[in-house]
Amino acid sequence: QVQLVESGGGLVQAGGSLRLSCSVSENIFSSNAMAWYRQRPGKQRELVAHMISGGTTTYPDSVKGRFTISRDNAKNLVYLQMNSLKPEDTAVYYCNVVFNFRHYWGQGTQVTVSS
Repeated sequence: QVQLVESGGGLVQAGGSLRLSCSVSENIFSSNAMAWYRQRPGKQRELVAHMISGGTTTYPDSVKGRFTISRDNAKNLVYLQMNSLKPEDTAVYYCNVVFNFRHYWGQGTQVTVSS
């Protein structure tokens, strides 16, 4: 069973930065894709960053230019660098990795941005 563990969440002031990490129990080099999602209070889970195996990334307009997804294949880590954070970025952030077209999720990490 593939396991994902997120870390790096916390409380930050508006305008600040955080880097989330996702430790994956399998070799991410063999994954189909990886992504970060978030679930804001009272909202549905939404995609905030996506990377396919070839390295192409996509972001929704709400975070484009502020968030960056990256990976370290040697360490089986997936990162989400978040800059210029806004109070509306407050959410639980989830790591998602696709292996053999099956989706695996972490337990989530809370990010709170104060105004």
